[in-house]
Amino acid sequence: MKVFSALLRRDLVAMFGSGARGGAFLPLLFFLAVATLYPFAVGSDAQLLARTGGGVLWVAALLAALLPIERLVRPDLDLGLFDQLALRGVAEEASIAARIIAHWLSFGPPLMLAALPGAALMGLSGETLLALELGLLIGTPGLAALGTLVSALTAALRSGAALGGLLAIPLAIPLLIFGAGSLDGNGDGALALTGAASLVLLALAPFASGAAIRAARE
Repeated sequence: MKVFSALLRRDLVAMFGSGARGGAFLPLLFFLAVATLYPFAVGSDAQLLARTGGGVLWVAALLAALLPIERLVRPDLDLGLFDQLALRGVAEEASIAARIIAHWLSFGPPLMLAALPGAALMGLSGETLLALELGLLIGTPGLAALGTLVSALTAALRSGAALGGLLAIPLAIPLLIFGAGSLDGNGDGALALTGAASLVLLALAPFASGAAIRAARE
């Protein structure tokens, strides 16, 4: 547990710093930019904005979570960090689990705060905003796990960021469908499915990522 806490602290410092894995505020800025620009693109039709705004914010959250894919694993793989951790008996799965938590902390809670002005710009009702916040609370951990998994799978490849986006978007479709579906009037079932999809990604990502990192080191 002590080693895991140290890994988590290191990842948080790296993500909120200015080094190779820094730039934690970029997803937040991207999310706010989409929320600001979409009403200009659609026009002043308040009903259209309220009907489509929640789904647009979910798409913005997905793309914001994928922005740092190239920086999540590759810099440490190039530096040999995972080799050093393995020599000390730290499994890749533990390192990846810490990284998923750090990645989520760097974009999940900030996006939930940014959803407040985003919902105001879209003209979402209070009930829809509550459903959006609950969906982001449940779904963004899954997006963090998916982003870290795709980053590990493409860390050893050239043009990994572009390939990562192509891999991640289809895998994120269930979260996107159920998350956006939970914004309907009776979205309890969709919210439960959002949680189930998020849990599956959280359970699988450390093991699949660990295997991908070991394969990249060989």
